[in-house]
Amino acid sequence: MSACGRADFCFLLLLGLTLCPLCVTAGKILIWPEDFSHWLNIKIIIDELIERGHSVTVVTQSATQSIKTDQSSGYNVEVIQVPYSKKDVGDIYARLLKYWMYDLENDNMIQGFVKLSELINDMFEQNHALCREVFAREDLLEKWRKEQFDVLLTDPAIVCGELLAQKLNLPFIHTLSFSFARAMERHCGKLPATPSYVPAPGRLYTDHMDFLQRVNNFLFVVLTDIAFDLMAVAKWDRLFTEVLGKPTTRCETLGKADMWLIRTYWDFEYPMPLLPNFQFVGGMHCKPAKPLPKEMADYVQSSGDDGIVVFSMGSMIKNLTKERANTIAAALGQIPQKVIWRYTGEKPETLAPNTRIYDWIPQNDLLGHPKTKAFITHGGNNGLYEAIFHGVPMVGIPLFSDQPDNIHHMKTKGAAVMLDFNKMQTEDLKQALVDVINNPFYKENIMRLSQIHHDQPMKPLDQAIFWIEYVMRNKGAMHLRVEAHNLMWFQQHSLDVIAFLLSVIALVVYIL
Repeated sequence: MSACGRADFCFLLLLGLTLCPLCVTAGKILIWPEDFSHWLNIKIIIDELIERGHSVTVVTQSATQSIKTDQSSGYNVEVIQVPYSKKDVGDIYARLLKYWMYDLENDNMIQGFVKLSELINDMFEQNHALCREVFAREDLLEKWRKEQFDVLLTDPAIVCGELLAQKLNLPFIHTLSFSFARAMERHCGKLPATPSYVPAPGRLYTDHMDFLQRVNNFLFVVLTDIAFDLMAVAKWDRLFTEVLGKPTTRCETLGKADMWLIRTYWDFEYPMPLLPNFQFVGGMHCKPAKPLPKEMADYVQSSGDDGIVVFSMGSMIKNLTKERANTIAAALGQIPQKVIWRYTGEKPETLAPNTRIYDWIPQNDLLGHPKTKAFITHGGNNGLYEAIFHGVPMVGIPLFSDQPDNIHHMKTKGAAVMLDFNKMQTEDLKQALVDVINNPFYKENIMRLSQIHHDQPMKPLDQAIFWIEYVMRNKGAMHLRVEAHNLMWFQQHSLDVIAFLLSVIALVVYIL
């Protein structure tokens, strides 16, 4: 070999050794996913992992509402037979959504809390049954041990993924939007979400709180932590102790996560401190718009300079009451824009010629179309991030769960108008659309958020894959986990140190 050839060979060898730590050979990943919109987020990760050569196994239940269980899915599937049906799951969600959307506002705070707790407990009963079925299958657990998975990816919205990881002795990663009230992240993950300037979801505050708001926020944080612990004790801690064979709690097990992938970003969140094992990956599913189907493309083009409004309330809302649907349709008929409305319910009597209803719409492609002027949304994380990605101002009509908080974030950042689903009238919705479309304030602010979203060193999906492979490469990421997990609550907040110093001061004063 010539000297020149040897130099080239040495350079390539050195380059390969330098890049080697960033290379991950095809690994094995176990997935414990939630249904509905949560599945859409984790499916994006699964597809990318498969594209990069990893083997993916998804654990789901026979009553799943969203997850494909046939061989065409591209991933391996383990279907756990559960003692309830798809209809049972659908009925529980339907009762929960109906109460949350229409009846909750008619009850006082205590009545609402009790009723919601009962409905959520019904969901937990099904989740509990799934967990029992999984851990009763010793043959399946042994099969998974022999598979030698590298990591488990779980959505903590459905319980027991963290427990399965501990049972199989696997490093594990949470993927979630910040949970309602952030009890899991703050209380179990030790995220330093100080209530003096980090508003608790559900309070509809910003990071600029006056004294009474800070008092309210502090009490809400304390009470939700207590409620989280009480619910865990009542429903989960005994099961976790039985399965692991030693005293433990769900919160302690959640806190053993190697990484938390949070499906938001600074375009949405107020500034706050993060821990090394908390990483933002909001907007993983967003991508440039593709051409629309011909019939829809022709309809959009026919809108002229007025453009179109895109309207969707997510995949879980199948129908609205006749009165609400007519109120909405009447408002849409009074704007010059054409409207594309994703809706599977009964056709409203007041539906105007400028509005077309579809069972399904290519939402991302519509929001990325240059003729789209506004997005009417319920405030789900997926649609909200598509609007940020493409820079489309919003009219938010939140329905349940974290949606009021999501829309409130967009409202305080100047990118949305927020309406009350049950109280809004035709004129309210019409005026909100007129404001969002014609007032440049909203477009300027959503474009600023869009710029923040795009101004990242890595795309959100690449970021998520990097941290999953990081955990695989390093056999976990315990070196990123803070010591707070090993301290008592009074030690974590230095209450023992404060008590000691006060005692010393009191002793000195007494002696003097």
